[in-house]
Amino acid sequence: MTEKDTGTENILTDEMANPSLSKSGGDPGITPLSPSHIQQSDTDQVQSGPSFVVVVAIDFGTTSSGYAYAFTKEPECIHTMRRWEGGDPGVSNQKTPTTILLTPDRKFHSFGYAARDFYHDLDPSESKHWLYLEKFKMKLHTTANLSIDTEIHAANGKRVKALDIFAYALAFFKEQALKELSDQTGSEFDNSNVRWVITVPAIWKMPAKQFMREAAYKSALVSRENPEQLIIALEPEAASIYCRKLRLHQMVDLGTQTTQNGFSPNDNVGSGMTQGDRYVVMDCGGGTVDLTVHQIRLPEGHLKELYKASGGPYGSIGVDYEFEKLLCKIFGQDFIDQFKIKRPAAWVDLMIAFESRKRAAAPERTNPLNINLPFSFIDYYKKFRGHSVDHALRKSNVDFVKWSSQGMLRMSPDAMNTLFKPTIDHIIQHLTELFEKPEVSDIKFLFLVGGFAESALLQQAVQNMLQGRSRIIIPHDVGLTILKGAVLFGLDPSIIKVRRSPLTYGVGVLNRFVEGKHPPEKLLIKDGTRWCTDVFDTFIAADQSVALGEMVKRSYTPAKPSQQVIVIHVYCSEKEKAGFISEPGVRKCGTLRLDVSGTESSAPRREIQTLMQFGDTEIRAMAIDVSTGRTVKASIDFLSH
Repeated sequence: MTEKDTGTENILTDEMANPSLSKSGGDPGITPLSPSHIQQSDTDQVQSGPSFVVVVAIDFGTTSSGYAYAFTKEPECIHTMRRWEGGDPGVSNQKTPTTILLTPDRKFHSFGYAARDFYHDLDPSESKHWLYLEKFKMKLHTTANLSIDTEIHAANGKRVKALDIFAYALAFFKEQALKELSDQTGSEFDNSNVRWVITVPAIWKMPAKQFMREAAYKSALVSRENPEQLIIALEPEAASIYCRKLRLHQMVDLGTQTTQNGFSPNDNVGSGMTQGDRYVVMDCGGGTVDLTVHQIRLPEGHLKELYKASGGPYGSIGVDYEFEKLLCKIFGQDFIDQFKIKRPAAWVDLMIAFESRKRAAAPERTNPLNINLPFSFIDYYKKFRGHSVDHALRKSNVDFVKWSSQGMLRMSPDAMNTLFKPTIDHIIQHLTELFEKPEVSDIKFLFLVGGFAESALLQQAVQNMLQGRSRIIIPHDVGLTILKGAVLFGLDPSIIKVRRSPLTYGVGVLNRFVEGKHPPEKLLIKDGTRWCTDVFDTFIAADQSVALGEMVKRSYTPAKPSQQVIVIHVYCSEKEKAGFISEPGVRKCGTLRLDVSGTESSAPRREIQTLMQFGDTEIRAMAIDVSTGRTVKASIDFLSH
């Protein structure tokens, strides 16, 4: 349905989303008066909202989290949070593990290292009543119909509401940051002076982003009445903003042999970037790998997205799962499942021991990696199976893992590299496909960021794939790149001027039925007029460029003068073109609510003009009653209820 005749009448067919129902001639609901197309508003009029004293960004990661801030008077000076207590050997602890502990009666107890250490020190008979959660962020990416009531499992197998856990975590960061700001300024720091930024993967769909916002409201980070105090930032975008400002001494060029565009050490990469340069940012985190393709527009250095965000659940926890699979192969799935529930704290210890060895894996490594098995693992295995861990290893046929007399698993470097392979293969396959896209040609730089970017195995795989086509750049503080970029984004959200829509969005409408053009099964006759039902009225298409502040405009009229609320179903699809809302691949993904109560007027037809904004990190809607000029409360909801 590319051509839309502006003369035809379109009627919104909400109650008729189901084709079989639509034949019954149920009330067609709302009539769109003007199927007008995208109107370009001046992008510089993006409202900056109230002025804030400080921007605080929270990087809420799958495996580790942290915050950073900058005062608006000194935007160049970004402070990363104070050092945390209780770090791990071989792991730099500027960030804290994303772990949370609740008391047996489900009250918040602690977060990060403190949660982990306290849980670890509990007696096993006691610890099974406490609720310990880690790596829970991925639940938002993997849950198909995410809702306010989605639940996640604690280490002891008990279920808790995901929203509560996310709200507890955000409340913890709010308290830590405000405490640090109060110490910095010498007086109680007021939350209303803070603009908060929360980072999420770019490949997250709208429900997950909205879920984060709901958690922020629940944690009292910001109030529902003041939504613009919180900005949702996309992780690779934040990294991109930071990378463009890097000076050469702040990064490592993986292929230093490419000196044809060498700069002096104080130049920034940005100054090596010329008008129109294209680059890819690959954010490799714990849970996801996220890629974004940007072009720089000078002199202001604004960024334009060239291809919609892509990636997948290929983060470093994939390596942990492979290790767990290896343990199941050696000791039996039944034992590992039991051990995790009966000795949850020891399981956490084992994964911490694996983590530090995982970071020591490298392509040219020749000596084995030793992983400490907790005493309770060895002890519990003997009770469970009636023979020793040593015996299990001998009869398991896993020849590259041996038992050392010091109570350690000895893994050959090949064994460790094998654990990385599935995850790295996914990443390389994705990167290869991305570089084959016509929009992704002439890429000057590839920035590797995120904690997983520190992996020498991943770096080597990316180098082998690119074969010198682009310069591979790794910032020095690679784990903090997103955090610092998110602060810069909070200081100036209009820095990214053009984005690409990840999906096609629209609504179902009725069009005048045209013989030969419309399928006969879509015919609906109402009051003698022949209508075609279920027509997909596209607001924006997948991968379509959309400028910041650009609006999609539609007008709707209530079916009955007494109607208080107009509810319109929003549909989406991965495909760029959709003809009907009933097509495969098109699904209902949200609802647009227009609260028209209190806007009654004597006008014979009330026209509600709705403006939707798709160029930001979240989709927004606003509406006005044309006859009175009054604002109508409008909201788009993407969470399943």
